Amino acid sequence: MIKFEEFKEVCQKSIKMIEEVGILLTQDDKKKMTAADFGLNHIKKEGVQILTMFQTARIAGKILVLLPNQTEPEHWHPTVGDDPGKEEVIRAISGELYFYIPGENTMKHGFIVDDKDDCYTMRNEIVMNPGDQLELPAGTKHWFQAGEKGAVMYSFSTTVTDLNDQFTDPNIVRDTIIEEAPSSAY
Repeated sequence: MIKFEEFKEVCQKSIKMIEEVGILLTQDDKKKMTAADFGLNHIKKEGVQILTMFQTARIAGKILVLLPNQTEPEHWHPTVGDDPGKEEVIRAISGELYFYIPGENTMKHGFIVDDKDDCYTMRNEIVMNPGDQLELPAGTKHWFQAGEKGAVMYSFSTTVTDLNDQFTDPNIVRDTIIEEAPSSAY
């Protein structure tokens, strides 16, 4: 469970990071900013902030934000029924972004979250600079991490099936539970 104040803080920092790169956000956009802590209760270490720009039955566009040194846990988008799984294209907008996918261990810049060697098995590191793009076929196990400046990126994908994502870490819970806000916050 994430505390309401911490949820609010990471969302506000993420909005600021998006606006600092020159992306115009409406008030409605800002209200849609959310955060996922994956039930791990340390969002600034393992988590991601998400602004869904659009989502139809076939495609989706999001802005993903990682705070400094924040890591989105290792996961993949599996086949679900007749759907082969979500295909995703990541395009780096700003900051330092390290992506890890199957292949040879080339890890130099990022780090494995403390005591989680078994939960971060992909070590083929791709350093993404602003403007770089990475295509992730359905079913590709991956995780990503920001450097000391944090990172902002676009995520364009086929149908969003995020609730079906599979994670290497058995302690992950897909739904983020936010502690109720104090009545004065409304």
